[in-house]
Amino acid sequence: MTYCVGMILKEGLIFASDSRTNAGVDHVATFRKMNVFSVPGERQIVLLNAGNLATTQSVVSLLKSRLQHAAQHLHSVGNMYEAAELVGQTIREVLARDANDSTLGQGVDYSCSFLVGGQIRGEPPRLFQLYPQGNFIEATPDTPYLQVGEAKYGKPILDRVIRDDTPLAQAIKCTLISFDSTIRSNLSVGLPLDLLWQLRDDFRFPPRHRVTEDDPYFLQLRQGWGEGLRSVFGQLPDALWFHEGDAAPD
Repeated sequence: MTYCVGMILKEGLIFASDSRTNAGVDHVATFRKMNVFSVPGERQIVLLNAGNLATTQSVVSLLKSRLQHAAQHLHSVGNMYEAAELVGQTIREVLARDANDSTLGQGVDYSCSFLVGGQIRGEPPRLFQLYPQGNFIEATPDTPYLQVGEAKYGKPILDRVIRDDTPLAQAIKCTLISFDSTIRSNLSVGLPLDLLWQLRDDFRFPPRHRVTEDDPYFLQLRQGWGEGLRSVFGQLPDALWFHEGDAAPD
């Protein structure tokens, strides 16, 4: 499994993904789940993927190979909506091909999901979540972040903190805490993390950072967040009825 987050904020975009894949407890590996399709000065398109590794790698490989010869590809689409459509079509193509192959094992889940976001010159940044069927939804100012994979453990902190006007630096901090919460609760998500941020209307190659086990900032956040939670929890009042000592009613 995996965990990926994309955010679209007034200052720009944030993308983050873990790198753990597993096919059972005895087969754990590390693979990047972030891919960037960039034309400097003109477009930045980022893909994050979750789900079956063979399917996601096939989708990304097709998208990359078609940059050279296809009539429509991620370096030629006119807007981000068309980019999301193209990725969705490619997902459906790969799943249809593999579903019709009788040599593939039975009972295997070949589905996948993607986050597709970025900016093409001439329109504002946009962010989409693509489902296994290839259809998608778009992030809005009311819902400025999207998740794929093991989303439930990291979602509460995002819900409480992230708004479309959250500063980029604050949002990055919140993203890393979201990942730390997920890693603590789910063994199928793990370090290293890939983090990318993209300023609005900035078409230079976006900055990236890989968060490893010994990353000092991530360790500082992990320790501070844990200690802070325990401190706040200790300051919360006990329930009044707990101290009354009255027997529970029949």
